[in-house]
Amino acid sequence: MKKFLSITLIMLLAFATMAGCSAKGNDSEDTGSDVSGTVVTAGSTSVQPLSEELASAFMDSNPGITVEVQGGGSGQGVKAIKEAIADLGALSRNVKDEEKEFVTKEHVIAKDGVAVVVNTETKVDDLSLEQIRKIFTGEIKNWSEVGGDDAQIVVVTREEGSGTRGAFTEITKVLSKNDAGEEIDNTTKDALVQGSTGAVMQTVATTPNTIGYVSLGSLSDTVKALKVEDVTPTLETVLSGEYKISRPFLYVEGSTLSEAAQKYLDFVMSEEGQKIVQDSGFIPVK
Repeated sequence: MKKFLSITLIMLLAFATMAGCSAKGNDSEDTGSDVSGTVVTAGSTSVQPLSEELASAFMDSNPGITVEVQGGGSGQGVKAIKEAIADLGALSRNVKDEEKEFVTKEHVIAKDGVAVVVNTETKVDDLSLEQIRKIFTGEIKNWSEVGGDDAQIVVVTREEGSGTRGAFTEITKVLSKNDAGEEIDNTTKDALVQGSTGAVMQTVATTPNTIGYVSLGSLSDTVKALKVEDVTPTLETVLSGEYKISRPFLYVEGSTLSEAAQKYLDFVMSEEGQKIVQDSGFIPVK
């Protein structure tokens, strides 16, 4: 009899344990806390490395969500949300007036300076905004005109539609407006055009007498960053406003975000996300 009762008790305890586990499993499924899906960001190649860092950290703690980071330029970022092929457009400049009809929300995720860079052998350390304008419009053609060697200046610029180019040409007044109010980019036609920040860096690093511009967060010792108006481009001088060539990094929305995309955006703007912004060499906005 005792043996029968012991077996019965063991069976009852086992059943209770299984029922408890089942209940816990159901509770987990009912919470709806797990979000899954794919989030696509597309646009500025200057924002792209930062987006990749943010996406990697986010996916580590959200294994059900995949974040795909694509480039193409700031203009492509707006086009991507307009055509609903991306959840978030990445821009390294302000939204243009003609783009605003396609953008429902803007989020400044970081700030950045645009560094003017030259080949390391170039014997010039500081330029004024006016000298920079004249170099990039082709009015100044020789380094001797700005205190350097007697050598022809090779201008390196980004492609049309690049947010870096848009910000740089606007701030340095290489971009102007005609009587009809239309924007005209006066970059010299002799300039070498490159399709990414990395390509500009590579060209300037390996080609004598070159000058270009890149995101401050992408700087390396393969090139020399010039002072502008006697101010060195650093996070501190960009934040204080002393360094004049700076711009915002944006994520823009076109339509209502999915739950996965909203969760990613919330992460980007969180303390953890903004710490990644800072660690990546950019200026956090929170």
